[in-house]
Amino acid sequence: MELNQGLFQLDFSDHHAVLGLPVTADSRAVRKRYLTIARRLHPDSQTTSQHRDAQRASDWLSRWVNPAYEVLSQEKLATEHQLMLKLKGQALGRGSSPPALTSQVAQTLLKAPQLDTAYRQAVNTLAVTQYDQLDQVAERVAELSELNLVYLYRTSDRDNRAVTVTSVTPSVPGTTTAPPATPTAPAPPPPYRQTQATILASYLKRAQEFEQDGDYGRAIVELREVLKTYPNNAQCHGYLANLYLRAGQTTMARIHTKRALEIDPDDTTARTVNNQLTGQGTVPRPGQSGSQQGKPGSSGLFGLFGRKQP
Repeated sequence: MELNQGLFQLDFSDHHAVLGLPVTADSRAVRKRYLTIARRLHPDSQTTSQHRDAQRASDWLSRWVNPAYEVLSQEKLATEHQLMLKLKGQALGRGSSPPALTSQVAQTLLKAPQLDTAYRQAVNTLAVTQYDQLDQVAERVAELSELNLVYLYRTSDRDNRAVTVTSVTPSVPGTTTAPPATPTAPAPPPPYRQTQATILASYLKRAQEFEQDGDYGRAIVELREVLKTYPNNAQCHGYLANLYLRAGQTTMARIHTKRALEIDPDDTTARTVNNQLTGQGTVPRPGQSGSQQGKPGSSGLFGLFGRKQP
């Protein structure tokens, strides 16, 4: 099953939409909602269902619901996810026109006067029956994700727009009306590059930790996830190529090596991996760590930040 509406069309995993939650939901709401959905989709609740519905329930639970809960229930991952949501909202707000919408409920929210109230009501209404008809779950999730997209778009516009209110004081004969005070300019937001570096550092650091433990699968997942947001980052592609090579997946290693060198022909990690793939260097055995083979993985990780993080 593929989802390509709302935030999903931005190559972003909308975990809130999968769980039927507003993006402002706290950890207690996340857990409560997850338990409700998990009970609904658990195999023990599907004993009287047809095989097709039971399979759908299993797929939604394992491929979408459980991963969404894993992210939103862990403080560190949830914080990073919220930061990514904010960045998506800022990108939407910089657009010259409102986002394209398919569902009527999202189009209504785009013009709703009381955004926060209308948003929560719309999400809650859809969430009530979200998993009742398993053949319609994808449609419900898509509608929820469009609501999330509209909310991020509108709140980004609200946060970034400086609102100046000028009070008009009736003039009194014989008095001088002082000019209105010049409003204090709001503090500028943190530089985008600094935010991007923070996100990259977090994902890449976890990837290196998994690599050091020999868990290349999870390290690869970390890098593939961050590349969804920063697809043109040469260091990430180079490091991912290195991990694929160590996991014995040479085809994927070649793909990401090529992409890294297209972006930055001088990327150290990608050049090292390319030499190994073309027979100009020793190809590491699966399971051999980066520290045992010239540390190309470390080069790709810390080249972004100048020095190794403690």
